[in-house]
Amino acid sequence: MASYTVNDRAVARAWRLVESRQYVLDSDWGDVQPRAEQQNAYLASHSWDEYAQWHLGLTDGAAEETKARYAFVYGDFRRVHRSGVIACHYRAAEWRHKEIELAAHELLQLLDAASAR
Repeated sequence: MASYTVNDRAVARAWRLVESRQYVLDSDWGDVQPRAEQQNAYLASHSWDEYAQWHLGLTDGAAEETKARYAFVYGDFRRVHRSGVIACHYRAAEWRHKEIELAAHELLQLLDAASAR
């Protein structure tokens, strides 16, 4: 099983997006999560560093600047999706990636508090 490290820069970006109200509260993550075509299109006009900031996890041992390096996508390359954060939390909890699970949990709490204001 792969192991992951929390991508602190992605967590910080997600917080900034939530604080600037760049989020979607109600979406079907299965329909809006970035597919390979959207990922490739994003990479065609953005850097790997920008791509990385949409993923809460970094795959340990994976080569830099490969899609395999980045895991736990939480948004659609424009906004944070609450359903995406929940998917990250669930998947991390399911596979016992505690640090990722906690990062997603904290992000979900921030998102819920921001949307209640």
